[in-house]
Amino acid sequence: MEFFKGLKVIELASVLAGPAVGAFFAELGAEVIKIENKTTLGDVTRKWKLPAEKKEATSAYYASVNWNKQVLFLDFSDQNDKQILYDLLPETDIVISNFKPSSAKKMEMDYESLKAYNSGLIYAQLTGFGEDSSLPAFDVVLQAEAGFLYMCGEPGGDPVKMPVALIDILAAHQLKQGILMALIKRMKTGQGSYISTSLLESAIASLANQATNWLMAGHIPQPMGTGHPNIAPYGDIFYSSDDKPIVIAVGTDLQFQQLCSCLDLQHLSTQDRFATNHQRVRNRLILVEFLRPAFNRFPREALMAKFNAKGVPAGRVRNMEEVFEIPMARKMILEETKPDGTHCKSVKTVAFTMR
Repeated sequence: MEFFKGLKVIELASVLAGPAVGAFFAELGAEVIKIENKTTLGDVTRKWKLPAEKKEATSAYYASVNWNKQVLFLDFSDQNDKQILYDLLPETDIVISNFKPSSAKKMEMDYESLKAYNSGLIYAQLTGFGEDSSLPAFDVVLQAEAGFLYMCGEPGGDPVKMPVALIDILAAHQLKQGILMALIKRMKTGQGSYISTSLLESAIASLANQATNWLMAGHIPQPMGTGHPNIAPYGDIFYSSDDKPIVIAVGTDLQFQQLCSCLDLQHLSTQDRFATNHQRVRNRLILVEFLRPAFNRFPREALMAKFNAKGVPAGRVRNMEEVFEIPMARKMILEETKPDGTHCKSVKTVAFTMR
């Protein structure tokens, strides 16, 4: 899709959240100019490499959110370099920044400074803990502060982080929504906008039902592994006869009846202690022990065929290699060759179609 063809975006952002916003617009046809700090040899993620990656190659981490962007290396302490940026502004629609607001103001890269060159400019600011905080913000810290670490992991074990920097991704979505609203506003009024979100606000906004479990019922969500506090059996992992993991997500009584039918356990669905979701949640541990040996009697693909035929929500627990065996996943791969010769592959950040 070339939906944003003709739109110009300047990205004054590094690491993941800000560049993910730029990637969204690049994938939809916008011209995205990524400004990297000349004095530090660019975005820090250029150095975040796996042991197997070549020293001179573009890092896989960097490639994940920097597809099809033009890159300029500038030093904003140099007035000539600063002028290069200023000269781009009259034709620029959007600036994405994750500078600390105080640093942006000192460098004259804040909204008030830049809108002097373009009154219709949309300036999108990302911070870690809000505009009044100068604390460094890394995803695992935000996962901790926003309650995600506490909830994740197995009962009685240490807190566990999500392996994807999900708070960054959530913040990127918030900022994208704000920019799209600002583009609509500019179409109607001709006026630019200043948009700001923080990783902390984005994380808290995504607590969803776990937040309301506390706010309405006084329940502090506890580590449950892949389990669910409100539904059973949901998130429980079982092993097939060929020792392959399957996760199930039974959300209705009918789905539970169909699960029991697939496993030749029809008698379980008629027992009072398992007949309704409320009762299954109360008797979760007993239920899982009944289900476990039944899964062990069938190979995984045979079970998945049964579940799919009966409408039982279930999934293969796939590693990353297995994920990209899925045809839909292969269609979402982006490829390009960087100036250093590295052939990069990344995944689309845009996962919708429009007609």
